[in-house]
Order: sequence, then structure tokens, then C-alpha cells
Amino acid sequence: MDTATQADWTADLQLIRDAARQAGEIALKFFRRSPEVWWKNEGRSPVSAADYAANECLESVLRSARPGYGWLSEETDDDVARLGHDTLFVVDPIDGTRGFINGLEMWCVSIAVVHRGRPVAGVLVAPALEEEFCAGVSGDALKNGRPIAVSLPDPARRQKFAAAEEMVSKFEPGFRATIERAKHVPSLAYRLAMVADGRLDGTLVKRNSHDWDLAAADLILARAGGQLVDLDGAPLSYNRPEVTHGTLCAAGESRLPEILDHLRRI
Repeated sequence: MDTATQADWTADLQLIRDAARQAGEIALKFFRRSPEVWWKNEGRSPVSAADYAANECLESVLRSARPGYGWLSEETDDDVARLGHDTLFVVDPIDGTRGFINGLEMWCVSIAVVHRGRPVAGVLVAPALEEEFCAGVSGDALKNGRPIAVSLPDPARRQKFAAAEEMVSKFEPGFRATIERAKHVPSLAYRLAMVADGRLDGTLVKRNSHDWDLAAADLILARAGGQLVDLDGAPLSYNRPEVTHGTLCAAGESRLPEILDHLRRI
């Protein structure tokens, strides 16, 4: 078992920030240059040469720096040995690969340090947008070094939500009329960051998102005054045998109860 204390997390946050920047620079060299693409999960999920190159960088930097930590990455075969670690890195070398391949700028390198099921340091680096989000277990969530916060309820305007049309259409008409659907955001991690910095009021997440899509952004959102929860309102637990999750909701803490109430009715 790992022995890690809160005093370590600041150093870990700096470590993953530096690593995410390096991986982001590598990925950016492939961006809009037609990298080679393969298909996994029976042809449902693309992976590019940029994903593999960024993953190789992250695995080399992070695992050599913290050899006692476990490892979970979208682009590394899962090793159940991670379950024996209290602390591990949870990594998505490029979150939003489809958008990346299509030349869209909303993709990011996502890295979290997870300790006993919850993230304690999280970083998202979006090189094409020149944006960087980070958070630790205390203090503010930061975007490019400045504190960010979720939006506050405002009855004078419609709530801006990122959600699939089939989910929004199931809300009862009165509540649905208060929602403005946002354009599709190809990176789930970046979408959660948009809730954290107030550009979105909330987002609904369909079933089968993964630990690596969520862990870093989960902490950033929490430190910005929001929450990512399941339909029971419970926070997520990471580094379980099963790394996928059910339907989720993310929003500012003051908004969540109403949204969850309406979600449970559909």
C-alpha cells in the first residue's frame, strides 16, 4: 500500500502540471497535421498517433517520479495491480480525440492524482486554446493562474447546459423552457471545466464515461464551487474494478438539487 500525506499533494500538483504541459506540447505537434488514426472498442473509439505519443511521455515522466503510485490511462492496457495502490495517476493523454482529429481546439491533456478513491490534484491543459486548469485539495481552482468559480443562479436568464437533446427533451416542459442547450463540446473534461469557470451552468453526462474523463475535472469543479454527482447526488469514487460510470450531473452546488429532482422524474 502507498503512504502519501497531504503535504505531498502540492508537489504532486506541480509534477502533473509540468507533465501535462510536456504532453500537450507533444500532442500539439500532431494537431491539424493528419496524424495516423486507429479504431478501438470494436471501431467505436478513435485513437491517434498523438494520443500514443502523449501517453508515452506521461508514463515515462510520472511513473519514474512516483514509482510507488498506481497507473490508469485510457491508452495503457488496464492492470488490476492499480487496485492495490492507495494512490495512483489517472490519465487521459488527449481527452476529446475525435475533436482533435477533426481539427477542433477543445481537447486537453487530463491528469489526476487519486488517493483512496478521490482526486487530490488535478490538471487540464488545453494547448490549442492556451488554457490551463488546475486544483488541489485546498484553495481555489485556477484557470491560467487566476481563480475561477461556477455561475450563480439568475432567474432573468436561461441556464446554459451541455447535454444530449434526447436527455433535455425528457424534462417536463416548464423546466425545459429554462434551459438553453450549448453547442457540443468534444472533450468531456473540458466541458466540466466550462462549468467550473462559469461558461456553462451545468452539464449532463451520459452513461459509460470513464475515470480518466472525469477525475481531474471533478476536483477542479469542486474547488470552483460545483459538484459532479450521480443521480442519487453522491460523489464519484475512482480506482474501482469497473472504471465506467452511470448517468451523471455537474453544476454549481446551489443548482444541483433542482436539476437532480427533474432528472429523477424522466
